[in-house]
Amino acid sequence: MSETCLILIDFQQAYSDSSRGKRNNPCMEKNAYQLLHGWREKAWPVVHVQHSSFDMESPLHSSSRGFDFIESFRPVQKEKHIIKHANSAFIDTDLDLFLKREKYKSLVVMGFTTNHGISTTVRMAADLGYEVTVPYDATACFETYSFDGSLFSAEIVHGLSLANLHHEFASISSTDSLLSSRLKLTKPVIF
Repeated sequence: MSETCLILIDFQQAYSDSSRGKRNNPCMEKNAYQLLHGWREKAWPVVHVQHSSFDMESPLHSSSRGFDFIESFRPVQKEKHIIKHANSAFIDTDLDLFLKREKYKSLVVMGFTTNHGISTTVRMAADLGYEVTVPYDATACFETYSFDGSLFSAEIVHGLSLANLHHEFASISSTDSLLSSRLKLTKPVIF
């Protein structure tokens, strides 16, 4: 399974800010860290994607503290680091070139946010021919106002985003399932 690349999307300080509204999956970082730790233990490929907004006022602008990685998710030596400026990690980056050069055909994609960076990256990955798995409990999003002013809870946004990806663009799985089936790990990792 070493041909499966783990892709971490936007594990950045800006998403730890409570001003974004209510978020789902309070254990998301713990689950994501278990997967990252498992991939590192096996020395399997890991790609970190970091969003850099062009908007100077954005908490994801490179001059903001929110641009920085969440401490536990900083890239380590030999892990690829990509900076993106769009929702998809494939737009104006070398991600597809890197994956094809290394012959990675299978991806596990996790991170922030389910309805933006995850959804857009996964859709493009599937269209480019990759087999994609999304661990539903290692992704998260925030409550969202609709065009008509109605508020959708983070749980609803998350569930619908994953439902739209399921079968057509990706397989949806749990962290535990990936840990036991791909990594053959049974003991939990301390986060």
